[in-house]
Order: sequence, then C-alpha cells, then structure tokens
Amino acid sequence: MSVPPAAAMAPAARPMQGTGDTPTWHRWATIVGVHLALVVLWEVVVRVFEVRSFVLPAPSAILATLGNPNHAWLSNTLVTATEVFGGYLLGLVAGVLGALLFVTSKRLTLLLFPVLVTLNMVPKVAMGPLIIVWFSYGIGPNILITFSLCFFPILLTTIRGLNETEPDLLDLVKALNGSRWQLFRYIQLPGSLPYLFSGMKVATVLAVAGAVVGEFIASDKGLGYLMIQVQASLDTPAVFMAVLLITALGVLLYGLVLLLERLFITQDARLQ
Repeated sequence: MSVPPAAAMAPAARPMQGTGDTPTWHRWATIVGVHLALVVLWEVVVRVFEVRSFVLPAPSAILATLGNPNHAWLSNTLVTATEVFGGYLLGLVAGVLGALLFVTSKRLTLLLFPVLVTLNMVPKVAMGPLIIVWFSYGIGPNILITFSLCFFPILLTTIRGLNETEPDLLDLVKALNGSRWQLFRYIQLPGSLPYLFSGMKVATVLAVAGAVVGEFIASDKGLGYLMIQVQASLDTPAVFMAVLLITALGVLLYGLVLLLERLFITQDARLQ
C-alpha cells in the first residue's frame, strides 16, 4: 500500500521543538536585564553594608557626579573620543594599505616587515614619554599612541586574509587574463574581509587603552587626565564615572565595527 505524498511529508513539516534560534530581541533583553540586575545588586550591597564612598561608591552616587560642572564631562569625553576614533581610523587605513604593499611586493616584505615586528615589540607605554618629547603633548600625540597600538593587529590579520586566497581562484583569474586589480577587487578583498574585521575588533580594545595611556602620561584634558585629577582628592565616584564613559566609548566603537561586519560580509564567513 503506497503512502500519499502529503501524509509522508506531514511529519517532516512539523517544526522540531527547541531547535529554533533565540530571537534577537530576546538575547538583547537578557543582556540588558543581567546588567541592570548587577547594578541593582551593587546599589543594595553598598547601602546595606554601608561601604564608604571612597572605597566603593553606589551607582546613584556615581551618576550624581555628572551634575558637577567642575569635571567638564562633555568636553573631556569629546577629547578622549577624538583620540580613540582618530587613532583607530589612522591605524585602520595604514594597516590596510601596508598589507596591500607587503602582499604585492615580496622584496618589501623581506626588508621592512621584520623591522615592523621589532618595533611592535617595544612597549608602547615606554614610548609614550618619547612621543611627548618629540611632539609635545595634547590630542595629536595621544592619537599617535593610539595609532601605534591599533596598526599592527590590523596589518597582520589583513595580510593573512589576502594570502588565504584559493590557488584555484588565482589560476582561474590568470587563465581569463584578469588584471592585478581585478584579482584584488573580486577575489582577494572579499576573502580577506573576515580577517580584517577580526583585527579591527582586537584594535578597538587597544584604541581605548592607547588614548587613556597617553592622557595618563601627559595631558591637560580628557577622561584619563580627569581620572588623575579626581583621584588625588579621593573622589572615587568621579573616577568610576570616567571609567564608565571610557568603557562606553569602547563599546560604541566595537558596535560600529560589528555593524560594518554585518553589512559587508555574510554570517557564515565571519570569524568568531
């Protein structure tokens, strides 16, 4: 006895329980809920155990520092944001261009790449005072410090991505008499994007660290400079607020990178 096609397909058409992906809004709601719960727990612990504010301030006390005009939160945040995003963009452009040069010229790779590796081994904190001596202090030198931290990860990952091209695709382009530009535009660049974005994600953390280190060494403005000023007076709530604003800048930069990644490459091609 033959089974009707519709009846045979009916069991397969039923959705399997528990195999569907979690909705995006549900994941975001979970993330936000966990953070809010930790903040509430923090507030309760500080109040119940009467922890001194200079040791661990309550979240409400931290938010209250935003009303202090002496801290100039807006202007200092803008300065740090300029250093973070300026140094990051400079490192991104230089890293991608440098990767293109190294991939296209083996002689240049032999001559300069070992030098770049050696320079990258130099602690950037140790280079900070020298940058101050050479370029004075301010936003410009802090952008250079940020750039020095962001450049190498982007350079390395982009070089790897450009070198990961399938040999069969290279042979196909050559067989079709494709130009060097066509090889890069249609084969190497799309294949290197997952590696490029992987390096960009790493550089977001380094960009924030570079800007703050520069402000710690020598600066007269910015959130890092403000942290040193308020720390001297044991204004711990203001220190926490500065840290939160710096973290927000890093999260914003990382979120922009994730957005660009979703726009330019498919989900299956992303490097986790």
